[in-house]
Amino acid sequence: MKIETILTPAELPALAQRDLRATACVVFDVLRATSTFVTALHRGAKAIIPVSEIAEALEIKSSEVRSQKPEFILLGGERNGVRISAGGIDFDLGNSPREYTPEKVRGKTIVSTTTNGTRALRACADAQTVLAASFLNLTATAEFLRREHFENILLVCAGTGENQADEDVLASGALCEFLVGLSRCDDRTAQRAIPILSDSAQIALRTYLAAKPDLATAVSSSENARRLLAIPELREDVSFCLQRDICPLVAKMDADGAIRVG
Repeated sequence: MKIETILTPAELPALAQRDLRATACVVFDVLRATSTFVTALHRGAKAIIPVSEIAEALEIKSSEVRSQKPEFILLGGERNGVRISAGGIDFDLGNSPREYTPEKVRGKTIVSTTTNGTRALRACADAQTVLAASFLNLTATAEFLRREHFENILLVCAGTGENQADEDVLASGALCEFLVGLSRCDDRTAQRAIPILSDSAQIALRTYLAAKPDLATAVSSSENARRLLAIPELREDVSFCLQRDICPLVAKMDADGAIRVG
């Protein structure tokens, strides 16, 4: 098993030139898209459809209206952290995981577009497997990757704009720690080979290990966290998204592009 990490979204366009057919891509947008998707699925959402552009989300909603089944589709997402209002339509939900309550999302399909997270997911669409990951489902994601014996794992940090997002790097480093640790555990049949970490994955792991004793403080200084902490109604999203393993599920993108419980 080889583990590589994309640390910034500036690296995403190069994925179009790579053969990802033997690669599992794990996308992190801790603050907040992948945390929100995992929360929505845990609270009963049927599926999440990530799209890159607002126009795509509106077209899917329009198609459902034409099919007379609009009640099964919710629009979610943000631009610059704020819930979207476009084309004369106010989106049903923003990008705060705390909005995605069971009463709102149970049984619904959510079409979501965010500044970075959904684009990162779409950039990985040709991979063997695509997972949406966060601190909220970290252990479940790690155990899935170990069970499936993927040849290559690519951890994708969605970032902020075109820049690195520290919280995504920290989460990818935490996953590296899990995978290395799991590989050393005797599973009653054979001890697994220790994964090979690329230079970028080693950077993520070292960054996480240094921050691990006080992860909340490390994340609070990141660009995304500072922005959210400055908005009273979104301030609690930061601590919410740093909770560990409160959503014990694997969020997997299917062949149709929708993310469901895997």
